[in-house]
Amino acid sequence: MIKVNLLPVKRKKKAKPLPSFLLATIAVTVAACLIIGYLVFFITTRLSERKATFARNEKTIAELKEKIKAVEDFEKRNQNFKERNDIIEQLSKNRSIPARLLDELSSLQPTGIWLQSLSVTADSISLDGFGFTNTEIVTYVDNIKGSKLFTEVYLQESKSTDLEKVALYVFKLTLKIKG
Repeated sequence: MIKVNLLPVKRKKKAKPLPSFLLATIAVTVAACLIIGYLVFFITTRLSERKATFARNEKTIAELKEKIKAVEDFEKRNQNFKERNDIIEQLSKNRSIPARLLDELSSLQPTGIWLQSLSVTADSISLDGFGFTNTEIVTYVDNIKGSKLFTEVYLQESKSTDLEKVALYVFKLTLKIKG
């Protein structure tokens, strides 16, 4: 006897193969996602590198600004120092001028001459004095003209006068200091 099974049997259906356009679409989508992921990673990495470089550059700029300010301060102090040094050197140079001036005038002075007043303005000198003879006054003027320290020697006045019953000559002399 033949047995017939009238009950429905659940059979497994064969899996239908996926259509090729669906496989291509999935492959393109996966490839696009991978490319986009790589691009996002690459751009993010580059952006973070650029941000780090920018931060380093900002820090370097700040340090350089401080150094520039220090250099400017140094240059300002150096200029101030040079100005003060020049003033000190000028004062030092000028300090010896009155002593040299008086020493030179004294060493050039003949025995019959004496000075009553001496006034110095900038580079000009005025002398007032007395002498026993006009010849001694002329000798004094010639001595001053021969000096290396004085220039433009000019005898303004030489006149005879009596001082306490002694006959004397009063003279006025102007001259300039060289250089």
